[in-house]
Amino acid sequence: LDPDAAPLKTAREWIVNNGGLAETRVFTRYWLALLGEWPWQYTPALPPEIIFIPPWAPFNLYKFASWARATLLPLTILSARRPIRPLPPEKKLDELFPDGRTNFDFRLPRKKGVFSWERFFLVTDYLLNRYVTFPVHPFRETAIRSCREWIIGHQDADGAWGGIQPPWIYSLMALGAEEYALDHPVMAAGLNGFNLHWSYERNGGIYLQPSESPIWDTVLSLLAFLDCGMPPGTLEAAEKAVDYLLREQVLVGGDWQVFVKDAEPGGWAFEFENDKYPDVDDTAVAVIVLLRLLPLMKDTALQHRMQTAVDRAVAWMLAMQNPNGGWAAFDRDNTSKILTLIPFADFGELLDPPSVDVTAHVVEALGLYGHNLESPAVARACRYMQREQEEDGSWFGRWGVNYIYGTAAVLPALEMVGENMQAEYIQRAARWLIEHQNKDGGWGESCGSYMDDDLRGRGPSTASQTGWALMALLAASSGDFDQSIQQGLNFLCNSQRQDGTWDEPQYTGTGFPGYGVGERVNLAKDAGRFGQGRELARAFMLNYNLYRHYFPLIAMGRAQNRLNQATTTAQHTNG
Repeated sequence: LDPDAAPLKTAREWIVNNGGLAETRVFTRYWLALLGEWPWQYTPALPPEIIFIPPWAPFNLYKFASWARATLLPLTILSARRPIRPLPPEKKLDELFPDGRTNFDFRLPRKKGVFSWERFFLVTDYLLNRYVTFPVHPFRETAIRSCREWIIGHQDADGAWGGIQPPWIYSLMALGAEEYALDHPVMAAGLNGFNLHWSYERNGGIYLQPSESPIWDTVLSLLAFLDCGMPPGTLEAAEKAVDYLLREQVLVGGDWQVFVKDAEPGGWAFEFENDKYPDVDDTAVAVIVLLRLLPLMKDTALQHRMQTAVDRAVAWMLAMQNPNGGWAAFDRDNTSKILTLIPFADFGELLDPPSVDVTAHVVEALGLYGHNLESPAVARACRYMQREQEEDGSWFGRWGVNYIYGTAAVLPALEMVGENMQAEYIQRAARWLIEHQNKDGGWGESCGSYMDDDLRGRGPSTASQTGWALMALLAASSGDFDQSIQQGLNFLCNSQRQDGTWDEPQYTGTGFPGYGVGERVNLAKDAGRFGQGRELARAFMLNYNLYRHYFPLIAMGRAQNRLNQATTTAQHTNG
């Protein structure tokens, strides 16, 4: 396209009006450097020698979140090699330098304060970039070779890396910079990942997606079957799904073992093939589903396999509990906030601290397994969740949007472990949901709530978020909420399509809120330092195509079960 074509002109005007290239972040600067449009010496330095930093040191590779770790390693090779694939002269991005390149300040933004960690890291970054120009680099080639070996050793069986798009792209680029041929087995498998994972056709075009969620979608679909009473034909499908889940349990070691050495593997990953990074959230819901399905299976051998898988998974989850009582997604003790101050750390989240929603799912799984409020792990987790409750009664949602999701995770978990659901803090959470119900009977919450407290629990009604709110209110088990529950059910019935599905263009899944630290923050105090507003420029939000289907079904099934129980109780009372 011509630079003045309407789409490019509109994009250019937006860039210029929002600070221009001076406001770009690390990934953009790396891409521009690869194309010869940004000087490599003004990109944040990522020395490959980081791979030699021992686990006890602050900047050890495994102190970064799993997704950041898998992305960072290939970028160290690109940072060291500094390859350039220049654009043709007629395609250069001169229009993004309205005052000319010679007058443009390519340096990283200066931080205030002579004595600060930010200032220290900027000076360090300058020195590391100067080091690249030295004629001698002791251990540099050894470090690059170790990084290559790490990348190759972490490739998934299906050719991807980390089960997500960024490390896949950068690993291919790094190995390409190391002159790996495209037909090399590692490169060929990685390139084929484009066809297997990241691309799909829609409306006559090819789209890219950031990841896939087969385990997550399978266990939540099974949960919908269970809560709807296993309608005809679903048991056979469930048996096939259970066999799939048992085959997919991760029974080999992964990165998590660097800091958790006293546990055997037993979790599940989110994706098709991601054995290095099983996650606690998928594992918790898999345990819930397998335990509920176990008595329905007629094959005793299959029941034995299910129980063995559950036992291993529970042991692994217990070993992954953090000192504060909560659970994170992929690692334990992944909370070193100093990492978020380095110049490289200006994207998404660099850390994987405990979250309420993951913790709640584990608590629910442990409750179904036989634990209760007296169990040490559950007691610590419940204290953690109570500490994390907001003043208005809600809970922050780390992996779903947002306070509706967090609250919907906590209340069913507390019910499962025997908490008094009439307790004040629980009823306060339920009232918060009632107060945020929309006039159409549904619930919705904007992704902008991650940067604007006024948007908490506010947004157009969606099927998935209405399902979450109903799950929470049904767990709170008070007759005072029956009217709101009925209104929510009416919304779901009225918005359901003829084919039984729901429309939901909104993004209700969360990858990264864009805070860097991976946990809730004080927006009134810190919002200005994130470099984003409601548009969530640093965030990564997700639209799960099946959320709009299985979460409403779970809620409707639970409502039907409650009605059935109430009817049975009334009949016994009258009889």
